[in-house]
Amino acid sequence: MSNAAPSLHRQLFIWLLMPQVVLWLAAALFTYKLAEHYTNAAIDASLSQTSRTLARQVKPLDNGLFIDFPRAAQDILEADPSDRVLYTVSMPPGQFILGNRNLPALPKNAKPVYGEPYFYDGTLAAVDAASDTDAEPHSMGKKSASRSQPVRLRVAALLLRYGTAHSPDSPGQSMLVQVARSSTNREALAGQILLDTVLPLSALMALMTIIVWGGVRTGLKPLALLQRQVEGRAANDLTPIKIDAAPPEVRSLALAMNSLLVEVNHNVVAQKRFISDAAHQLRTPLAGLKSQTELALLDAKDPELRARLQLVHSSATRSAHLVNQLLSLARAEPESASQQARQKFDLSQMAREITTEMVPRALAAGVDLGFESPDLGASKPVRGFESLLREALVNLIDNAIRYAGRGASVTVRVYAQANQILLEVEDNGPGLPESELAHVFERFVRATHDGTGCGLGLAIVREIVERHAGRVQLLPVQPHGALARVELPAAGQG
Repeated sequence: MSNAAPSLHRQLFIWLLMPQVVLWLAAALFTYKLAEHYTNAAIDASLSQTSRTLARQVKPLDNGLFIDFPRAAQDILEADPSDRVLYTVSMPPGQFILGNRNLPALPKNAKPVYGEPYFYDGTLAAVDAASDTDAEPHSMGKKSASRSQPVRLRVAALLLRYGTAHSPDSPGQSMLVQVARSSTNREALAGQILLDTVLPLSALMALMTIIVWGGVRTGLKPLALLQRQVEGRAANDLTPIKIDAAPPEVRSLALAMNSLLVEVNHNVVAQKRFISDAAHQLRTPLAGLKSQTELALLDAKDPELRARLQLVHSSATRSAHLVNQLLSLARAEPESASQQARQKFDLSQMAREITTEMVPRALAAGVDLGFESPDLGASKPVRGFESLLREALVNLIDNAIRYAGRGASVTVRVYAQANQILLEVEDNGPGLPESELAHVFERFVRATHDGTGCGLGLAIVREIVERHAGRVQLLPVQPHGALARVELPAAGQG
């Protein structure tokens, strides 16, 4: 499972977006509560007026109450056909006079004031209209249609006194007028206000989200620029990172990286200087040792002494070859290659010249060395380090001559294929087992212990070819032999 930290873009975006979401939810809740408050205020005002109007239709007499509830009063209550209006007139504690018997009673903790409406919410149980209303015309039978489920109501209760007070302990009788409306319209109105408010808020939040995302990307743009500078440079490029107009946080990071690059460059230069100086210092005594052993071999008459001198001469020759190969490998390293200038040159012409130069070496080894070009006369330009590619081709030809054996033939060819230039060195020697072909380009790996090789020739070739964004491989040849193929991008292609 990956332990990588989440994206900095994502973290900043989430932390900036979370307060917006919280504020959006808070605004939606506040808007709904505010809409509910004002719709309740409007409905409460209507219920207050209706309850007072209904109370005026019930007039006290000496021996009871006179109910004057004409059809016009019913029409006033039924003015809104989409809203359910219910009412009850009663004499506390529970003596029903007219209206709907099932209106929710006053809450137990209610403390209504005489002459002032008291408002509360309640639920009307699901009952049949025929059983819950008075049979008189004022029973609003048209409004009391059959119900199949409970109805939430907003109720106004008006408590009034009537009659004559006989004593302080007997202040007269009380009358309770209750008028209720369904909460459906109230909730619908509050929901519509909420919807009309939330939609613009949502659009505004979407716009703010886009602005925040753009701000995060703009704010982190210096980091993206730093990333491109680091990703786009070559492995051997140790030049300082350039961020002139970056904010202090990114500038500090760039300065720290530049300090590290400077230290690495100093170490690389010191290492390169040490390798070069050591190799040059070794060259002179090894060359002198070879010369002295050659002279000693000419003067030596004792067979045992000559055999020992021959071993010393072979060791000196191998050591000198190893030093030269190490110097070539050091020149092929990325740090050394970065100090050289790339140039455009004709690879076919260079291969022809090197082949000609190495003909004496091939003749001495009894090998037939030749050069061919399928499209003779055509230019084969590549861009790179000519000295390094020359070193690579010399190593390939030397390897083929060294291990092909007497009587073998070695052919060097250069040709174009699509956007690549192919350089091949083919021999018809004994070749190598296929199991060893993939390992021969590793350092100090030798496919055979014959000769004076040190296992660095093909490693140098691979290092040089990779510096030129190319590829090298060793392939078998039928019926026997080996083919070293180098693929390089043509000039202008890489």
